[in-house]
Amino acid sequence: MDGKRNPPRIGELPTGPLDNICDVPGVTVGHATLDDGPIQTGVTVVRPHGGDLYRDKVPAAASVINGFGKSTGLIQVEELGVLETPIALTNTFGVGTVANAQIRDAVRANPQVGREWATVNPLVFECNDGYLNDIQALAVTEAHYGQALAAAGRVFDQGAVGAGRGMSCFSFKGGIGSASRRAGDYTVGALVLANYGRKPNLTVAGRPFGRWLRAAESASAADGAAAVAGANAGAAGDGPGRDQDLGQGPDNGPEKGSIILLLATDAPLDARQLRRLALRAGAGLARTGSVYGHGSGDIALAFSTAYTVPHLAEREMPAPRLLHESRIDPLFEAAAEATEQAIIHALWRAVTVRGRDGHVRQAITEAIPSWSAWLAAAPVSTSS
Repeated sequence: MDGKRNPPRIGELPTGPLDNICDVPGVTVGHATLDDGPIQTGVTVVRPHGGDLYRDKVPAAASVINGFGKSTGLIQVEELGVLETPIALTNTFGVGTVANAQIRDAVRANPQVGREWATVNPLVFECNDGYLNDIQALAVTEAHYGQALAAAGRVFDQGAVGAGRGMSCFSFKGGIGSASRRAGDYTVGALVLANYGRKPNLTVAGRPFGRWLRAAESASAADGAAAVAGANAGAAGDGPGRDQDLGQGPDNGPEKGSIILLLATDAPLDARQLRRLALRAGAGLARTGSVYGHGSGDIALAFSTAYTVPHLAEREMPAPRLLHESRIDPLFEAAAEATEQAIIHALWRAVTVRGRDGHVRQAITEAIPSWSAWLAAAPVSTSS
């Protein structure tokens, strides 16, 4: 089995045809990737629709699971319940630059912005990619936002691309992941920027991967060369000790990093209901082994493409037939499952990256080539 093409399947809900966030009609995603020695970073853009988001806003809401983050634009989303720019993802020190690019883009399309009309609310999320990327170089430019925006389409790369280029996840290579799940007549799509997690906590499809890795590393340290020789001689699927390179070594420190969790749906939900939906991304995050650590900025945002809200008061406001609250549980389940799957996709579709000062994050599929045999043989974890 090719681990990159066939990552572990999470749950039992049906997927959309693409199994990514663009299964929600109208949504597109684009990247600009910077891969140049110590510069390992980029920008990712999610467009809720192909039109002018300032003029035709979409309903949205955020849920801050743990607020150790430097995103911009969330206060107005909380207050007004709409998006008026595409959603941008980048590294922590690139937030201001990308926000400026969003403002310039809105002003080019609508010269009245900030004069006859209200100012625009740029929306930029971030994670700290400083382990692999020379974040102090401030390499992200406004042009990179434009490149990502222009590249937006329904089919896009995942893993170590765009904003995910320099991100780490459970001490392996992380980055961009996406998935979708069907919930009756509706679709929920997820896209994550995964840059979090302690390796001992890593859980894959309910299996305690992280604990296996810790046991294997402990055995290797105790047995030395004999353990390595035995691993080389054995069959690939016999147990965790059969894979020599298990990532970046022991990970006993506190959880730190961040993850951005984006949810899109075509279900007719208002901002209050979307806030509830965004919160369920946290359920999928927890299933992978996150404890929302002190130093981790874990922020979820959900939006609906079912209707738009006009900027101009002269235009008629929509009157959508909102989904009844008693029918929202299938969307919650789809949100949790799509989020968990998106995180797995971020790990399994990443490639090994070498960045600044010789730092390396290895792809999990290279570190553990026999992962599929491990999953087949492993019982589901009941505790951590």
